[in-house]
Amino acid sequence: MNPYPSVKTARVVTAAVLMTFMTSMLSNALAQSAPGYPDKRITFIVPYAAGGATDVSARLLASKLSDAWKQAVVVENKSGAGGLIGNDFVAKAPADGYTVLVAITQIIQAPSLVSNLSYDVFKDLAPVIHVALSPIVLTIPDAQPMKSLKDLIDLAKANPGKYAYGTFGNATTSHLYGELLKKTAGIDLTHVPYRGSAPLLNDLLGNQVTAAFVDLTTAGPQLSGGKVRALAVGGETRKKLLPDVPTLAELGYPGFEAEGWVGIFVPAATPKDIVAKLSAELARIIASPEGVAGLQAVNLIPVGGTAESFEATLRRDYARWATVAKTAGVRGE
Repeated sequence: MNPYPSVKTARVVTAAVLMTFMTSMLSNALAQSAPGYPDKRITFIVPYAAGGATDVSARLLASKLSDAWKQAVVVENKSGAGGLIGNDFVAKAPADGYTVLVAITQIIQAPSLVSNLSYDVFKDLAPVIHVALSPIVLTIPDAQPMKSLKDLIDLAKANPGKYAYGTFGNATTSHLYGELLKKTAGIDLTHVPYRGSAPLLNDLLGNQVTAAFVDLTTAGPQLSGGKVRALAVGGETRKKLLPDVPTLAELGYPGFEAEGWVGIFVPAATPKDIVAKLSAELARIIASPEGVAGLQAVNLIPVGGTAESFEATLRRDYARWATVAKTAGVRGE
């Protein structure tokens, strides 16, 4: 009897050994990638000041996630540079699922607006979930006499450069809306950027700026209280909470159909099973009665979905906002 195995037998044995080895390696990798995640505090980074739509939604999700996972989830505001500081912080954070970015549309607009970004949204960050849409409203202080968008445009045309409009940051959706309106309406308003929606609203209430493009989350209570007035809204349709306020497109100014949103990201190298676990739990929270009610209470429109569907939205919006930025002539700092 030949003491040595045939070539065919040797190949079969080798293949079996390799398969066993690879399976073992894969199992070990999966086991090691998220041992007991989460087993320590999770930090949600909000790249804007407290009080705006991003901050409010982050605190809602953090509270519900903490309850579900019986682990501390804290919110930390790292504002500045129109969100770039907070975005960059998370892009460079350890990829372990414990540092989470709560971002807005600006993160996908920035590549078309800012030269030499210190991070790449597609290479350095991984999408987790699309939280909600955040409608933008063109508002004016109650002290202002204008009753319509036409009144504002007529005033601006009669006084080029005399009046200012505010936004919640340079190179954000708010800024893009403002500059696009200036371009399409042929008016000259001075842009005043703020470090978030809350300080913007404070100056709007004080009549420090004539008008402002502000998120509905921040402006909602003041609109209901009659302290500011809405002249128009962005998006394709009117909003349920502002049924009498026309869209900019209705008023003859197209290009504002794309809306702002809130989304969750983690560093790109975060293990996929951690991303999947975080995405699934946040999707459950967003779709729950408490999640829907909580987001709607601050005038956000819940979305949810998966990490994959959110990535598709990012790539669509990347192209969409690049067109808006080019038309409006906006560049970041």
